[in-house]
Amino acid sequence: MSRTRLERVRAAVGIASLALQQIEDDLSADDVDQEELAAILRELIEDTDPPGGFIAAVAQMVSVAARRAEQIEPDRDGDASCPLHEVSALITDNAGQRLIWAARALHPQGDS
Repeated sequence: MSRTRLERVRAAVGIASLALQQIEDDLSADDVDQEELAAILRELIEDTDPPGGFIAAVAQMVSVAARRAEQIEPDRDGDASCPLHEVSALITDNAGQRLIWAARALHPQGDS
């Protein structure tokens, strides 16, 4: 049986939701110290499986959606694609950099 695109997206979101719950559980544990919290934040940014980590993967997904929206939106006026491109840039530029700063503040890990 073949899944539809929407079913695949829903499954992926479900997996991401479960991962989020596990991360939330870990972060709310009493034994998380500053070094471990910094490591968790770095993993969101520096994971080696998807290039650039989780944040970059989400930004890339939104960017792909923006490119597709450019092709199919009425009048090609940018009402859908422009906000999606902006979200992708904000995720990469703003959220990613702030996670790096927070991780460095908690545990420099060799930063000078």
